[in-house]
Amino acid sequence: MIFYQSQPQGNIMKSSTQEIPTILGTAMAGGFYAGRINIDGKPHALIVAPKVEGQHAPSSWIGRGKDVPDAKSYDDGLANTKAMATAGSKLAKWALGLTIGGFDDWYLPSQDELEICYRNLKPTTEENYCYARSGINMSAVEPTRPYTPEFPLQTMAEAFQKGGEEAFDPAWYWSSTQHASDSDYAWGQNFVNGRGPRPRRPQITPLIIHQFKRPT
Repeated sequence: MIFYQSQPQGNIMKSSTQEIPTILGTAMAGGFYAGRINIDGKPHALIVAPKVEGQHAPSSWIGRGKDVPDAKSYDDGLANTKAMATAGSKLAKWALGLTIGGFDDWYLPSQDELEICYRNLKPTTEENYCYARSGINMSAVEPTRPYTPEFPLQTMAEAFQKGGEEAFDPAWYWSSTQHASDSDYAWGQNFVNGRGPRPRRPQITPLIIHQFKRPT
């Protein structure tokens, strides 16, 4: 995904480099608009990379039990990914090394960034998982409440609907957010029914991911 500092103006948001549409799934900045998030109190747009270029084969997060103390942000995936790379994560190094659509600052999404992708670009018509706090996202613009069985609905962006060329796979996706109290776990999001957040063992659950980015 990509992030832009932006301010709402009518039906568009202004960034330092281009206008940001409010229609989810719109092509822009090397990928597709997926929503907005607050990072350090500032709203940013999220851009998910094209699937053919920004999706990796199943892979481990990092070595078993290896603590990455600077990869625990719930909103800043770029900071997490850089910390993972410094700690030796091959997956993070791959993400940071991508150049797609002329942009070279792609990264692995944080837990809250990944949740926004599911909420706004949900591929299936399955009922949503409603246990505990699933769907609560205090970083989203606007902050969101727990899922209901019926909401969020399947996305209206046809390319991201199940079977579409950009649709998320019906699988768990990695975030770049390590579990706060157990370094053997990292958070993920299920793109079948939204189940999450849920810690997954990196050494036995190599999950497919999309890359995200923001401008300098």
